[in-house]
Amino acid sequence: MSKKSNANTNSDHADELKVRLDKWLWAARFYKTRAVAREMVQGGKVHYNSQRTKASKIVEVGAKVKLAQGVDEKLITILSVLEKRQSAPIAQTMYQESDASIAKREENSIARKNNSFFAPHPDKKPDKKQRRELLKMKSS
Repeated sequence: MSKKSNANTNSDHADELKVRLDKWLWAARFYKTRAVAREMVQGGKVHYNSQRTKASKIVEVGAKVKLAQGVDEKLITILSVLEKRQSAPIAQTMYQESDASIAKREENSIARKNNSFFAPHPDKKPDKKQRRELLKMKSS
């Protein structure tokens, strides 16, 4: 191999880093571990360019990723690819969430808060006798 081709491969490597989808999701701090990221992809909670995919899919800049994070769904566009987990401010520069996704998450958050007003919240925990009565009522 010539020195010229080595120099080209090194610069190409920096431009086109090949990173698996599960590793990128972990590096971008969407999931706490790679194992959790892999489970989410395999479980169909992550879609790459509107298609269900494998955890080993190589990510590309400009791809659209739809993912579930708890009760929220996010639609993001990949801006950069890193394979190592960085600090949160750096990780946030790796992607951009769509405006529609942000609006929908805020709308769902308000709806969840409004629903919690109607849920019964007792002032204190039930004592042993009250717990038995509740269990008896639920089982009948």
